[in-house]
Amino acid sequence: MVNLDPAQKRLRTTVLLLAVGAYLLSFFHRVAPAAIAGDLATAFQTSAASLGVLAATYFYVYTLMQIPTGVLADTLGPRKILTLGGLVAGVGSLLFGWAPSFELAVVGRTLVGLGVSVAFIAMLKLIAVWYEDSRFATLTGITMFIGNLGSVSAGAPLAWAAQTTGWRTVFMVVGGLSLAIGVASWFLVQDRPAGHGAAPTTGRHGDRTAWLSNLVMVMKNRATWPGFFVNFGIAGSFFAFAGLWAVPYLTQAQGMTRVLASNHISVYFIGFALGCALVGPLSDRMRRRKPLMVGGAFLHALGWWVWLGGGPLPPAVTLALCAAMGVVTASLTLSWACAKEVNPPLLSGTATSVVNVGVFLGPAILQPLVGWAMDRSWQGGMDGGARWYTAADYHTGLLCMAGVAAVGALATLFVRETGCRNIWREPDGSA
Repeated sequence: MVNLDPAQKRLRTTVLLLAVGAYLLSFFHRVAPAAIAGDLATAFQTSAASLGVLAATYFYVYTLMQIPTGVLADTLGPRKILTLGGLVAGVGSLLFGWAPSFELAVVGRTLVGLGVSVAFIAMLKLIAVWYEDSRFATLTGITMFIGNLGSVSAGAPLAWAAQTTGWRTVFMVVGGLSLAIGVASWFLVQDRPAGHGAAPTTGRHGDRTAWLSNLVMVMKNRATWPGFFVNFGIAGSFFAFAGLWAVPYLTQAQGMTRVLASNHISVYFIGFALGCALVGPLSDRMRRRKPLMVGGAFLHALGWWVWLGGGPLPPAVTLALCAAMGVVTASLTLSWACAKEVNPPLLSGTATSVVNVGVFLGPAILQPLVGWAMDRSWQGGMDGGARWYTAADYHTGLLCMAGVAAVGALATLFVRETGCRNIWREPDGSA
């Protein structure tokens, strides 16, 4: 990376802050249904399966958009996709907050998922272009720490705001913030430092118009795929639980108040945020990726056995478990660094987007699957117009999430150690 002058360093900070702002809002939307699950069930008179579909709609479109977003980040550039993403997410959030029917709420959440789906890959692309390779994992961890404040705000603070001003007002305000970030991105974001050209690459793969062949090359690289399955298993179970089912489970099966249950979500994501801030710098300092990924993934998988133990647990235990599982879940953030480091440097956006699909495909499948399993055993209990589920109803859903977490842990054993450097080589097209 060529040295930047003071003006370029200030611009670099502005560019990154806008991308992080968009990413923060994407995290808010990702987990917000957990804190207001009861409000949504009452407002739209939904079953658990329908509520799961409403929450997972975000993940459906996010999953479908990851590879196109990576290609667009490598071709159109982060500035244009951050602008469009902010505008679409803003409209979607406004529609979701206003929606008088379940169908319009689904449309609004779909637009939200479409708009925010570009934020993370655009942020990674900007980090890859504006900063040195040796700082990639560290900066990814720090920006994820900041972005996770959106998740923290979607826990207890959102539950409080929903009770104070109403959940619809909250989403109207968030929609306005998304629109503002989209407009600001058009005027302030710059795809790369002026005069520095594109990121270094090698040979024929420098042709930026050959996006399809580049995508095929990344997907044919066997070293790309372990990170996908790590994200599918670990992030899938994490976001399926913390993003929707945790608050209903803690209130209905563990007997907690809504406020205490929502506090668990905030603690969960505070732990995740702290883990993100620690694991990247620690990996860069160790010059190793794989040991941290393996250790974190297996500890996360073991945490599910505590939830499956049955019977109400003391709040001190459940809060500590949420914090610990949040911290170790952050080990999955190294999957993006590994994907970038086993593929050509020019294709960092495409490579990270391929493994990032797993982050959203997992909860897209699990959130409605857990709801379907609960509906199968539901005995007809109601509370305030919403369905009431027992601990036994939740057990099968917890087993699904625990099983998927185990798959993610096993996948870490197949991750290729990169030594925190790009190890891709041209001759035979393999990493």
